[in-house]
Amino acid sequence: MALMQVSFFSEALGLSTQMNVILPQQTRGQIGMEGRAASGKTPVLYLLHGMSDDHSIWLRRTSIERYVADMGLAVVMPTTHLGWYTDMAHGNRYWEFVSEELPKICHSFFNGLSDRREDTFAAGLSMGGYGALKLGLCAAGKFAAVASLSGAVGVCSKYDHHDNDNGTFWTDIFGPADKMPGSENDLFTQAEVLKASGKPLPKIYQWCGTEDFLYDQNVKMRDHLQALGYDVTYEESPGDHQWKYWDEKIQTILKWLPLK
Repeated sequence: MALMQVSFFSEALGLSTQMNVILPQQTRGQIGMEGRAASGKTPVLYLLHGMSDDHSIWLRRTSIERYVADMGLAVVMPTTHLGWYTDMAHGNRYWEFVSEELPKICHSFFNGLSDRREDTFAAGLSMGGYGALKLGLCAAGKFAAVASLSGAVGVCSKYDHHDNDNGTFWTDIFGPADKMPGSENDLFTQAEVLKASGKPLPKIYQWCGTEDFLYDQNVKMRDHLQALGYDVTYEESPGDHQWKYWDEKIQTILKWLPLK
């Protein structure tokens, strides 16, 4: 495998930012691990972080580089700050960045990456689970499969996020609380919009721990997606909101990905 930390300028954000990128490499001489390259253009997984983290966290908390070594899969892990993968009401355009600009930049830097929908995937945890599912529902023409671990998938219906203790944090991101349900950031609504459009639907994987504070949101999203006819693989198990579960479940996701 090749591991790169890339510093680059984002026009969408108007600032310099970073991403870690794992690229497959055919190897036989490494002790304890053999690497495999893709047979053609390389499929890519965009792997998204949660609220407290950045582009380094998946490498620091899991063995993601080792997990993908024999898969012929590239992994892109960008920094997206606290932007919630959203064009903020008062702030930067993180949705434009992750859904449009970042893939273009990656393909310009690494021309071996596949640009086919069937080779393009997204996954994430917590805030990143929201972001990955949003990519699947709102950029479905680009992403064939998306996965959410302990995803904050119902954030737009959680009015208690807009209490005085948080000041203007949530309204700066999503706008007024009463405008959030039914908006472009409401994943329940966007699932309905995509289904009604007749466009191809992404495969979806969800996992959440039964003791996680986001558990009820995930059950509601599962039921909503299944009622609409999405191909949903849903799993739950004892656990709360921490890395020992996400390290295990990212391995499940890698096996679940529909790699050609």
